[in-house]
Amino acid sequence: MTLSVTFSIVATVVQGCGASPDHGAATASAPGDGKVSQQGPPGRETDTSRSPAAPSEAPEGRETAAKPARSAPPPKPLPRSPATKLSIPALSLEAPVVGLPLDPAGHPGTPPISKPKLVGWHGDGPTPGEKGTALAVGHRDTLTGPAVFLNISMLRPGNTVRVTRADRRTAVFTVDAVRTYQKKSFPDKEVYGARGRPELRLITCGGRFDKKAGYAANVVVFAHLTDVVKV
Repeated sequence: MTLSVTFSIVATVVQGCGASPDHGAATASAPGDGKVSQQGPPGRETDTSRSPAAPSEAPEGRETAAKPARSAPPPKPLPRSPATKLSIPALSLEAPVVGLPLDPAGHPGTPPISKPKLVGWHGDGPTPGEKGTALAVGHRDTLTGPAVFLNISMLRPGNTVRVTRADRRTAVFTVDAVRTYQKKSFPDKEVYGARGRPELRLITCGGRFDKKAGYAANVVVFAHLTDVVKV
């Protein structure tokens, strides 16, 4: 089953995101298995690289040319292996991942409302790091307060998402874009379609909140595989 068929209907992602009177509050959550930190606005990941040293003076009459930096080749797609943990350094977020089946109609679901710190990976689609587009969903908030994906809209291109797999390898994804789509005009192919390389989508609720209808939109984080680390 391909993603373009599996995820042809996306409204269920919005309906299952949960809602609470404090749906926009960035209050601190109690520590637990998910290690979710929501205290204060998250920042970008710190660039620990040092500025290059000034070049030494060249001998008189001789020109120097800077050597172009070599970009590392993209990692090869990984074999299939279930995801077990997801972390986002820029948000100080670390959470367990559980597999989610599709319902009989082929619609994607979400983790139980009673477990707001869980990230759900759709097990009928590609595993994170495998060729194709892997999908991870999480609640923005629930009736008990903030949930695991409360702040993913604050991610920026260049931030990373690390997914630990059952085969003891961590697939590292680099964020390309963060976008918000209205539920009524959600672009299925753009979000779920395969692009010839291992990619990842993080999805949660967004937009305006209505007590009866819930959230009006989805926040989608687009990322692609840039590294593989052995645990």
